[in-house]
Amino acid sequence: MRLIGMLDSPYVRRVAVTLRLLDLPFAHEPVSVFRHYDAFAAINPVVKAPTLVTDDGVVLMDSSVIIEHLERLAGRRLGPGPLADHARAQRIVGLALAACEKTVSLVYEFNLRPQEKHHAPWIDRVRTQLGAAWSLLEAELASPPAWLEGSQAWLTSAVAWTFAVRTLPESVEAGAYPSLAALTARAEATPAFQAAPFD
Repeated sequence: MRLIGMLDSPYVRRVAVTLRLLDLPFAHEPVSVFRHYDAFAAINPVVKAPTLVTDDGVVLMDSSVIIEHLERLAGRRLGPGPLADHARAQRIVGLALAACEKTVSLVYEFNLRPQEKHHAPWIDRVRTQLGAAWSLLEAELASPPAWLEGSQAWLTSAVAWTFAVRTLPESVEAGAYPSLAALTARAEATPAFQAAPFD
């Protein structure tokens, strides 16, 4: 399998760490949707990261879609089985992905749009949404379930936090989210995370 995309994308990185945790062999190709647009388009004309090319040559995109396929391929899920636990795991994943989405929106706004075209009301709205996602995620992680470590909820929360701290440190108050910061520190010290470093 081939994983296409840069590890500074939280979506690419969550797939890379998932592949490691599931012990699935793959080749990572760090192709940028910005700097290598034509090369990426030759693999996936939609130019969406992450892109996964299966052993059979099927091109998949969207991290959640790719992870669902990988878990079926591996024959196991990175999460709890009981329905109530699964719902809580999905809530945590959803909050972490919402935080990723809002952080990406701010990165694009500040790094790609000219300053004179920044729209303050929209930026304030996104920051409010991002703050809500972090606060709700912190509340979930303050009393972590026994199944959390090693799950997709654990993985995605850590990837989201590292991405925000590294790309927009001024948008997060690390001291306000101690459970999230501690979870991320533990995750980043594991072999699966260290094999797919944020860069």
